[in-house]
Amino acid sequence: MAQAARRLPENATGDFYVDETCIYCGSCRWIAPVSFDLAGERSYAKAQPRGEAEARRAERALVACPTASIGTAGKHNLAAARAAFPARMDGEVYHCGWHAEASFGAASCLVRRPDGNILVDSPRCAGRLVRALEDMGGVRWMFLSHRDDVADHARFAAHFGATRILHADDVNHGTRAVECQVEGREPAVLAPGATMIPVPGHTRGSMAMLVDDTLLFTGDHLSWSPEDSALVAWRGVCWYDWREQTRSMARLAARRFEWVLPGHGTPGRLPAAAMARAMESRLGRMRAEGV
Repeated sequence: MAQAARRLPENATGDFYVDETCIYCGSCRWIAPVSFDLAGERSYAKAQPRGEAEARRAERALVACPTASIGTAGKHNLAAARAAFPARMDGEVYHCGWHAEASFGAASCLVRRPDGNILVDSPRCAGRLVRALEDMGGVRWMFLSHRDDVADHARFAAHFGATRILHADDVNHGTRAVECQVEGREPAVLAPGATMIPVPGHTRGSMAMLVDDTLLFTGDHLSWSPEDSALVAWRGVCWYDWREQTRSMARLAARRFEWVLPGHGTPGRLPAAAMARAMESRLGRMRAEGV
């Protein structure tokens, strides 16, 4: 639990605060952007919620925080915030909340589909979340975008009997039991309307998944900046090869989609034509940065 004695000095005076255990994952900043922002390498409460809607979002950020670094001076009944997850994002796509410290607070989503639900990356294996996923039809597949965001994958797979998918180039000791290990760099169909696309760069085995030509789950390959209304790729956290990541981006730019749903960072949505222009802009910048 967050501790008032460790409250960061940047926090706005009042109820909600972030303490010094924050790991800079950024979850709170996109779940409740009115209430939380970044100071240096930690998030902080930049403004206290005004009204019920803002308070509910701040409470959801508190529940989702992977390190329990968000606290309140007063007592809150968090039952509604816990029950809010998985939270609908668009159509049958749901943000699972309950981010895991083991994946540095990466977001996980559930995609509900008639032929079986897909859990994208792994959230924290919290009992409330597991029961909610059961009520939503369980999990048939776990799509693991890359080696860093696997968190509690084994517990989810064992509970739901799910088939885990990870690129072979990212398999390590903790994931060697993954049932489906993708090889090569050609796209592969996971299920009707769901295509796995290898995007080496951030890691050697990074993959994206395109669903219904609308939703692109990008892992740590690509994110969205609401401040700049632009796509973002981070050279500073490219663990494998920036030029390779740029080539992966060029392959993605040939696709059409509306949503970018990253593991880290803010989800972004544009009409398909505008998203295509944003992809070309980001690709041009990446090519320039590779010189």
